[in-house]
Amino acid sequence: MKSTTIAVIFILAILAIGAFFFLRGNTLSGNAVNTNNGNSNTNGDVQKVVLSYKNYNYYPQTITVKANQPVSISLDSSIQGCFRYFTIKNLNLAKSLPTPSDTLDFTPTQKGTYRFACGMGMGYGTLIVE
Repeated sequence: MKSTTIAVIFILAILAIGAFFFLRGNTLSGNAVNTNNGNSNTNGDVQKVVLSYKNYNYYPQTITVKANQPVSISLDSSIQGCFRYFTIKNLNLAKSLPTPSDTLDFTPTQKGTYRFACGMGMGYGTLIVE
């Protein structure tokens, strides 16, 4: 096979994987969160977090929220590509956020420190639940 053909196949495979993560767009709930939007027993307002892109990563890289209060994470227009597929694996949360108006909404029920990342693990940060 020519090297050009191999390069094209490789690029198509990367695009297919990226499209899978970007277009999947579902949210999974785990033990340390409540995703019953509007139906959870919480006290307080929604903790809104807007992440942007700075120095080739999410900014801010550390987010601190309170346990048992709803959290809404959105990504501003500076974020592109695989960074738009947002995951918090230890909380079993993953969602494609293709526009700044899309949000990942959940209520953390357990205190702790959790890593968040893009779908490919290139961008990352820390969520602290107090």
